[in-house]
Amino acid sequence: MKSLDDYICIVGGKPLKGTISVQGSKNAALPMMAASLLHRGVSVLKTCPRIADVFCMEKILQALGAATWWEDHDLYMDCTNADKEEIPEMYTGRMRSSVILLGAMLARNGKGKLGYPGGCVIGSRPIDLHFYALRQLGAVIQKDQVIQGTAPSGLWGNQILFPKRSVGATQQAILAAVLAKGNTIIKNSAREPEILWLCRYLKTMGAQITGEGTDCIFIEGRDELGAGCMKIPPDRIVAGTYICAAAATRSEITLENVPEGELDAFLDVYCKMGGQYKGKSGKLIVNGQNIHCPVKLLKTDVYPGFPTDLQSQVMSVLTTVTGKSLIREQIFEDRYKAAGELVKMGAHINICGREAYIEGGYPLYGRQVTARELRGGAALVIAALCAKGTTKISGYSFISRGYEHICQDLAGAGARISLGRATDSQGILEY
Repeated sequence: MKSLDDYICIVGGKPLKGTISVQGSKNAALPMMAASLLHRGVSVLKTCPRIADVFCMEKILQALGAATWWEDHDLYMDCTNADKEEIPEMYTGRMRSSVILLGAMLARNGKGKLGYPGGCVIGSRPIDLHFYALRQLGAVIQKDQVIQGTAPSGLWGNQILFPKRSVGATQQAILAAVLAKGNTIIKNSAREPEILWLCRYLKTMGAQITGEGTDCIFIEGRDELGAGCMKIPPDRIVAGTYICAAAATRSEITLENVPEGELDAFLDVYCKMGGQYKGKSGKLIVNGQNIHCPVKLLKTDVYPGFPTDLQSQVMSVLTTVTGKSLIREQIFEDRYKAAGELVKMGAHINICGREAYIEGGYPLYGRQVTARELRGGAALVIAALCAKGTTKISGYSFISRGYEHICQDLAGAGARISLGRATDSQGILEY
């Protein structure tokens, strides 16, 4: 059990070498868990990551009346009796993706109530598009101290035209539409791989969906769905994080269980910095020994553009590259939480609105720093791996939301890294 006082201790300056297997995808698993509510029986997600966000979603399903259990990394969910109408705010306040459960609850029972979603503080991240999608399908949404949805006449298929792409809102629309009466067309839908995987999972349950992976999804509503069963795909953000760790330490490592075709925009930037990679026997060998080029302009964008979830990690790498780089964050307005902590370590970073100006090449030094959100925490781990001296990163609870065993993975590749807990008499737990 992880404590809020847990921290990571890293002695930097050691190159990485070895093989790391990439865990299952957080962003794919969570909407699939929500989708499991749409079957009154047992569904299973194989190779599911055992991370804090998944455990939180599991608690939510239990609060609704589901029975869940694990067999190694396979998560079983019996939603036969998951008919309770309200999700406690103590759970929704921890995780933003909890809001997509409203669509599944409305599709299942025609009503649902939940507290406002929380998660990492990286910007406003409005949920109005979620409400728009549900209202288009006939739901009545009331917002006060809690969010309450009802579908007095059931959900009905309709056209949903999003004014801008939103992964969560697209997932919300899909979850509500698969059991709606009639047909639904979702236009300007998000194209992220997590959308594709959700649709594939729903298809194993009998849903009729076409167009997933494009910006126009067509859904033919069904009266009921069967049991779901799918292997969770590898996590593209975790894979990118470990590639950044190799880049920052100028190392060569091998990644197993790598998502194919989902990292193209990231790998393009990685190569521009001087990184090299090659696929071999289902593995990805990444070599960061020749990383030396700054990036004139890196812009985050919706898929297939550069993922915002890897922006902070690349920033850490760019602090090690001599020259001037510029990052423009186009998704979230407050996603530079890690920059101030990197400056404490010796980085030269200037934030101006949505732009980060980085003058790289200055040495980083071990310091006591704090992770304030998930991906920024991973960025601090990357910086600490190449810093001189020892870095203590508090706020491990943020990092554990998306990384199942980041300490074990990196230690297995030669990093001097350990997890410390305030409750341990020794203070540090070595892996």
